[in-house]
Amino acid sequence: MYRPSHFKIEDKEVIDEIIEQYSFATLISQHNGVPFATHLPLIWNNDHTYLYGHFARLNPQWKDIRNQTILAIFQGPHCYISPSWYETNNAVPTWNYVTVHVYGKVELLEDKKEVVDSLDQMVLKYEDPKSTYHLHELDSNFISGMSRAIQCFKIKINKIEGKAKLSQNHSVQRKKLIINQLEQISNPNEQQICSLMKANINN
Repeated sequence: MYRPSHFKIEDKEVIDEIIEQYSFATLISQHNGVPFATHLPLIWNNDHTYLYGHFARLNPQWKDIRNQTILAIFQGPHCYISPSWYETNNAVPTWNYVTVHVYGKVELLEDKKEVVDSLDQMVLKYEDPKSTYHLHELDSNFISGMSRAIQCFKIKINKIEGKAKLSQNHSVQRKKLIINQLEQISNPNEQQICSLMKANINN
């Protein structure tokens, strides 16, 4: 990923938080010699050395994904930045955003316990704590049957790159003007970028 030095995220905790919060990722590999992407949730293991997920078994991407370096993209908030917000119109539009790229190798899961554990952890992550749905309470034969329709996997992480483009290459004065405009836009993306810019105003 193209990352000018002032846009790099170096703080591991910040990167971990982005992956945790924006866990619906885009997983890209080569399939039959061309790029192929699947959109799916990915979750950490306990020590953040692997990401777990699963394909629909009918999805052909998993069939030749072994021995490749894959890319998983976690897209955070993003929004358009208008030059009309600046102190001068002698400028160009841009886009502010936050993203994390994870590179690694895919290992297909065959161990039944590891498969069920990964599915259970995913349900626990996304279900409301007060939810009455618990995967481990379902009939084991039902779980086994449903599991045959998916291919679970884990990604051994080789490299992680984080990028936060938050107008760091502009003056504090201009960043304040951008923040003022974003505060007036109710869309979640603009509000999240605004909050991040406020937290990084001096960077």
